[in-house]
Amino acid sequence: MLIDVIVPAVGESINSANVARWHMPDGTTVGMGEVLVTLETDKVSNELTAAAAGRLEILVPEGHEVPIGSVIARLDTSPAAGPARPPATLAPPAPTSLRLPAPAREAELARGAKPTPATTDGRSTRRKMSLMRRKIAIQLVTAQQTAAILTTFNEVDMSAIIDLRQQARENFARKHGIKLGMMAFFVKAVVLGLKQVPALNARIDGSDVVENHYYDIGVAISSENGLFVPVLRDCDQKSIARIEQDIAGYAETARAGKITLQDLQGGVFTISNGGVYGSLLSTPILNPPQSGILGMHAIQPRPVARNGQVVIRPMMYLALSYDHRLVDGHQAVTFLNHVKDCLETPTRLLLEM
Repeated sequence: MLIDVIVPAVGESINSANVARWHMPDGTTVGMGEVLVTLETDKVSNELTAAAAGRLEILVPEGHEVPIGSVIARLDTSPAAGPARPPATLAPPAPTSLRLPAPAREAELARGAKPTPATTDGRSTRRKMSLMRRKIAIQLVTAQQTAAILTTFNEVDMSAIIDLRQQARENFARKHGIKLGMMAFFVKAVVLGLKQVPALNARIDGSDVVENHYYDIGVAISSENGLFVPVLRDCDQKSIARIEQDIAGYAETARAGKITLQDLQGGVFTISNGGVYGSLLSTPILNPPQSGILGMHAIQPRPVARNGQVVIRPMMYLALSYDHRLVDGHQAVTFLNHVKDCLETPTRLLLEM
């Protein structure tokens, strides 16, 4: 009996996949449940397992892009195919997961895959851009071409947040089982800013404006598998502790390569933290159809004026990129000032002021 190995559907907007890596050579006898192939689409990376024990016949080699529903291999389960190995004792297949690539070769090695086929003349090397990287490139260019992106800047004195974290660190970890980081404060500040300026919690849909009344915030998380932007749901209803727990949970899921497509969809606003890589200032690009993204940057001790004197304070530059078609400059500055005020006076976060 021949069983087809078919490229599954993983999302409404995904219509093709790239055969990234065969885990078993052609002609190998495999056990039921063993991983056969890794498929990459423009959004997700998915591993397919053997539905039954049998001999593998590969029809589509690595590096080829095929439509969803294509037959890429067959399993011959007939006795003539040779003795089958017993079913492997494996964990259930991981959910469809997304891995945004690092530079091509590093990303392939990180997954244990063969490097993308390349040609070289000694002076330069040419290799095909991965399907996900191509999709990212298209999205970035589309964002630049379809939105009127403008960026406004401010800086925030992080002294109060740093002092609060220092004072509460041990008790917070003991009570909630998680470290108190920086991101939860920014998430809560952004929620209050969005309530102050609803235009940033809206999107353009044709000739209509769709205003959201919920606060699902995308937060960039780095892992060995790449950069992810999972969405924290209903942040207006969550405590700082719960937000920290959600972020930690996503970080663990990302390390395990189990981020799902659903984890990444539906955000109304994004926070990006280039500061963890040492970035001092940047102009983040919108994540369509969102109308705003906040860029965090490195905290640096800098001289500032306080009460007529020059003092050293831990300062961070903030950058808000927004769609100027929907958000006026006055609204953008109001939002950024509100975020700044909330971070410099953390009691405002607790009192939701």
